[in-house]
Amino acid sequence: MAAHAHSHGPVPASPPRTRAVLAATLVPALLATLIGLWALWPSADEVPDRVPVVAEGSKFVDVTIEGHADPETGSIPVRLPSGELSSMQSPGPTIPLEPGDRIVALSIEEIAQAVDPLVFMDFQREVPLGWLAVAYGLVVLLVARWRGLAAMVGLGVAFAVLLGFTMPALLAGQPAMAVALVTASLVMFATLYLAHGFSARTSAALLGTLLGLALTAVVGGWAAGAAQLTGATSESAQYLPSAAPGADLRGIALCGLVLAGMGVLNDVTITQASAVWELRAVAPGATRGELFARAMRIGRDHIASTVYTIAFAYVGAALPLIMMVWLIDQSPVSALSSGEIAEEVVRTLVGSIGLVLAIPITTAIAALAVPGPVAGAYAGEPGPGAGPAAGPESGAGPQAGPDTDRDDDLAWAAAR
Repeated sequence: MAAHAHSHGPVPASPPRTRAVLAATLVPALLATLIGLWALWPSADEVPDRVPVVAEGSKFVDVTIEGHADPETGSIPVRLPSGELSSMQSPGPTIPLEPGDRIVALSIEEIAQAVDPLVFMDFQREVPLGWLAVAYGLVVLLVARWRGLAAMVGLGVAFAVLLGFTMPALLAGQPAMAVALVTASLVMFATLYLAHGFSARTSAALLGTLLGLALTAVVGGWAAGAAQLTGATSESAQYLPSAAPGADLRGIALCGLVLAGMGVLNDVTITQASAVWELRAVAPGATRGELFARAMRIGRDHIASTVYTIAFAYVGAALPLIMMVWLIDQSPVSALSSGEIAEEVVRTLVGSIGLVLAIPITTAIAALAVPGPVAGAYAGEPGPGAGPAAGPESGAGPQAGPDTDRDDDLAWAAAR
């Protein structure tokens, strides 16, 4: 019996027509993004002045705790950077301090006649955070190597866009939804191509991401209005209009909905596009429909795990708030529909909807963009209820032997 001819070599480049179609779709999107960036970029006089962090006559001082608080006065002995001893008022039992702790204190001796000239503000965290960032960078470089370095560069570009454009534009009162879409599009163009290179695979993932972001924006716009999100559920949000009168809290909340879904969309779309390409590598004879069906099996698993990720990421970040809500004697429906909880519930659900819709969209785009099937080549094992796998001879299935790969090849491709 004839053996199957199949290869696990790299997938050939997509045909020029496919690359031209992708370019004809993405280039106008990039131009629209750049035009939006130019139109929404705020002038210097539109951006509100920055608020001083301390009052005139006071200043921050780095100090080291030298002993425990006096039980009667609450004074804590501290050592100043000059080596002199001073005292700081205890922040209370909720913030335990031990000798040797490095603290950021506020010096008020020039503006107030207090027993203790220093007031506790925060812990000094620059050193541990710096070491943690170094460890993160080393781990990424050791595991992902040059691609990891490119991803970190892309992350830097993303934060540069957020700090240099998004924040000033929102503070200046520019339309929040337009700012969100321009930000997300610009960040995705930069990060995807930096991390994964210029290829039809990356372009397919990018197109799926942009469509997913557009759907997220549409659903988020409806949900924010239907749920009457005000964006004024936290103290910092309530303070914002006094410092930036042009800022639209409701629009900022809507912008947050879009930006919150940006990272997880990037994750699932590049995974789905890569799955299609890897499945093509192990099944060069599979039709585009078969590739789509097999990649969607991977996508459904990804949907389940990522939905959990979004939900539990919020639970971890808002655990004290959730505990306070749990302590209040009210129904679960009332708790979930109140204030800050409702805003996070909407953010989680909108992001999850965008993610779920982006997976079949990206998979379909990738299945159309990947090179077509090779006549007579191995097409992989058929799914349940399907007919025999394609082979060079009519009716011939994969032959038993060391060169037979079956469905474990498809699992291997998905895991790569």
